Amino acid sequence: MTGGWAAKELTELGLRTLVLEAGRPIVPEQDYVEHKAPWEMPFRGLGDRRAIAARQPTQRNSVSFDELSHVFWTDDVDNPYSTPTDRPFHWFRARQVGGKSIIWSRQVYRWSDLDFEANLRDGIAVDWPIRYAEIARWYDHVERFIGVSGQAEGLAHLPDGPFLPPMDMNCVERHIRQRMQEHFGRERIMTIGRVANLTTQHNGRAPCHYCGPCQRGCITRSYFSSVNATLPAAHATGRLTLRPFSVVRGLLYDAGKNRITGVRIIDAQTKGEREYTAKIVFLCASALESARILLNSRVGNSSDQVGRNIMDHIKWGGGTGDFDGWSDRREIGERPNGIYVPRFRNVSSRHADFIRGYGFQGAAGRSGWGDALRSPGIGPAFKQRLSQLGPWSMSFWGFGEMLPRADNRATIHPTLVDRWGIPSLHIDCRWGENDLAIHRDMNVTAAELLEAAGATNIEHPNGPSTPGGTNHEMGTARMGRDPKTSVLNGWNQSWDVPNLFVTDGAAMTSSGCQNPSLTYMALTARACHHAVDLLKRHEL
Repeated sequence: MTGGWAAKELTELGLRTLVLEAGRPIVPEQDYVEHKAPWEMPFRGLGDRRAIAARQPTQRNSVSFDELSHVFWTDDVDNPYSTPTDRPFHWFRARQVGGKSIIWSRQVYRWSDLDFEANLRDGIAVDWPIRYAEIARWYDHVERFIGVSGQAEGLAHLPDGPFLPPMDMNCVERHIRQRMQEHFGRERIMTIGRVANLTTQHNGRAPCHYCGPCQRGCITRSYFSSVNATLPAAHATGRLTLRPFSVVRGLLYDAGKNRITGVRIIDAQTKGEREYTAKIVFLCASALESARILLNSRVGNSSDQVGRNIMDHIKWGGGTGDFDGWSDRREIGERPNGIYVPRFRNVSSRHADFIRGYGFQGAAGRSGWGDALRSPGIGPAFKQRLSQLGPWSMSFWGFGEMLPRADNRATIHPTLVDRWGIPSLHIDCRWGENDLAIHRDMNVTAAELLEAAGATNIEHPNGPSTPGGTNHEMGTARMGRDPKTSVLNGWNQSWDVPNLFVTDGAAMTSSGCQNPSLTYMALTARACHHAVDLLKRHEL
């Protein structure tokens, strides 16, 4: 995700840029399979369960994992890590050009000073070294390039952006939104999701045609990914070199100059080692992988904060309810988006049980043939049952903020190594009491929203999620104001080694409750421009 952005910004600013990718190249015309039907799949969409259990027992827990998309997720046997037996952590990884930008959920929400000031206000961890005013124009910069469809709502704590036309809500979602307005006013609102899927032609990419399985790629480039957008832009400059199958063993450090001089890699296919030199280095490998590189390189950690403060978003709280009526209505196509209820806890008043808050994502829909996927049956009656739609239901799924804690950390395992002999991580992470209190409240307020809209048969998910399970891991090399307590300064620049920048989720000082990728991308673009300014002033 951020690697593509660093490539785009640095090449467009005039730098010859080398992108090192641990995995294979991706050719959309060959590798994207979003239009393949279940009857064209060897296991009819259910997957080869024995092979998956043997090679991808962790990756299969992702909501984006299926029979076809599994090739975009790593092999767990080749890429091991460890956890305490009583504290599992789901580390989802994607090693190919484009990384997880091929399989992300594409939900993009800005942060506000409610988030950037949160640690200072609550006396938690360390203060963010930036505020919204310093990143607002970079949000604009990113959103205008990637294309974000959404509805402006005028909320101070969820700032609007330069949106493309919003996707439509369906009939039941519109009903629920109206009932929420009647019961809660502006305190709790429901809007259509803000999503990096195009609703109109944009920067040479076609609008989304609602085919559905975005996690399998997008041949029309209708959603943002590095492969679809930033890497082609970088390539167009003539200053990009992309080297796949390059597994980073470590950073090369010159102690006399206090500079990173380059990167040592292992060729994933031949296992031969090579070194590449550079004036500046950007780590964009993901929060945990970047921390692993730093720890294995033994640089940038005078604060002892590298690997600490792992955060994710706690989920599997919320609720689902049934609705009578609208039996003559059905959805056509598969909208690649849902609804969003922005955070309403601890915004204008303080909650007694916890700090921070959560938002809801979700959607309304009718049950169909998928509900009978594993039901017994054969013959005409069974086929007729499969063709009949069930009642409408609505789901609200909570995504809650996790507080940073130093004891949620990743360290280098003393003996475990990956397929290429590189030491692996040991990850020790658990939910805190505040996180769990947020999760409990999700069930309470989801029921309130559903009841206000007239739902029946309200049920709650079996939560909470396993840490890491939301695929929003962050915080392992945090930004801050003091080199004694943080890894990076306010420009994503290492305090210890000035030509080293970390611009993925590792840099996050707190987690908010919004999907974080938009903030990662904005921070990356901002850091690239700062780095080039420093180079021009001969300060690196």
